[in-house]
Amino acid sequence: MRRRKFLKALTLAASLSAIGLTVNAQAAETIKVGILHSLSGTMAISETTLKDTALMAIEEINANGGVLGKKLEPVVVDPASNWPLFAEKARQLITQDKVAAVFGCWTSVSRKSVLPVFKELNGLLFYPVQYEGEELEKNVFYTGAAPNQQAIPAVEYLMSKEGGGAKRFFLLGTDYVYPRTTNKILRAFLKSKGVAEKDIEEVYTPFGHSDYQTIVANIKKFAGGGKTAVISTINGDSNVPFYKELGNAGLKATEVPVVAFSVGEEELRGVDTKPLVGHLAAWNYFQSVKAKENDAFVKKWKEYAKKKKLPNADKAVTNDPMEATYVGIYMWKQAVEKAKSTDVDKVIAAMGGQTFKAPSGFTLTMDPTNHHLHKPVYIGEVKADGQFNIVWKTKGPVRAQPWSPFIAGNEGKQKL
Repeated sequence: MRRRKFLKALTLAASLSAIGLTVNAQAAETIKVGILHSLSGTMAISETTLKDTALMAIEEINANGGVLGKKLEPVVVDPASNWPLFAEKARQLITQDKVAAVFGCWTSVSRKSVLPVFKELNGLLFYPVQYEGEELEKNVFYTGAAPNQQAIPAVEYLMSKEGGGAKRFFLLGTDYVYPRTTNKILRAFLKSKGVAEKDIEEVYTPFGHSDYQTIVANIKKFAGGGKTAVISTINGDSNVPFYKELGNAGLKATEVPVVAFSVGEEELRGVDTKPLVGHLAAWNYFQSVKAKENDAFVKKWKEYAKKKKLPNADKAVTNDPMEATYVGIYMWKQAVEKAKSTDVDKVIAAMGGQTFKAPSGFTLTMDPTNHHLHKPVYIGEVKADGQFNIVWKTKGPVRAQPWSPFIAGNEGKQKL
């Protein structure tokens, strides 16, 4: 009797153990990756599309065999344009969801919020948006532009004869780290080119700001002092009322050109672009780039948007941070396969020197010493249909300088 009870208990224990092993085996059959983007709040206008781009890339990778023979399992969270919440969600993704890497953030304040978490927990973040530089982190790969791959070339263009020969500069941005640091760099650059202090105006508005009537009136007044250009580092849904007010005020690109660093095709979907024709944006990719890789990328995205019934799918567009997201996910995949592991330190070591033929038509390289992509630079004019006519571009990819040479003390800081 005792022997029978003992054998039953042993069999039950073995069965439970087997079930546990099966559950663990099933859990190990996928590789989890985190997607950390605002799907609500002021930044949703820009970030929601990056979530969908990441899901498209993951679906595509899974359809082609996954990574290391395993399917990728996306874990999507919404930090809701709440900067401290970004850090909480990042910690959740790494400690609870056990993701191998995180693709996310848009604003620099959200990236700065999560950095301590990724450093403490040795996580891996792929950051897909242009930013202010002055940063270099072992746990981050920057697939967007550094200032010398966007802001500096844009201002050089505006100062050139080809770009209108601007002599005065109105720096208008959202009040947080990216615009303020970018403008600090641009002020130093402009002064190095002989632009006087009185010819530089600097104004900031809070996130979600919607009344630009006074500011646009001040821009018109400032422009009375000489050939003026506006450098816009406005982020999020504030771009819509700003551009609407430009149109209301009749401020034309031929008089005072605006060059934006955070406005692309996606943001212009919600604006009547006809009054904005000729205003500029500087990016490393536009949907209008002529390349077979881009034709394929745009086609895939439009088909994906319709298949998933995304909002306004019939007017789906691609933009720069979408390309940077797509490239980052594929480069991570290549690094994991090179390392034969999702171990963070091994993947970091394998990321250096990775290349990918991007939708821009160029082969982009991940710099092995500074975790930034070598990227081409484009300046485009807004067209009536919300697309961009490329008016200037570099001959090929430009190596990033994370630390601006125009800021004192940055000499020799270009490496990890």
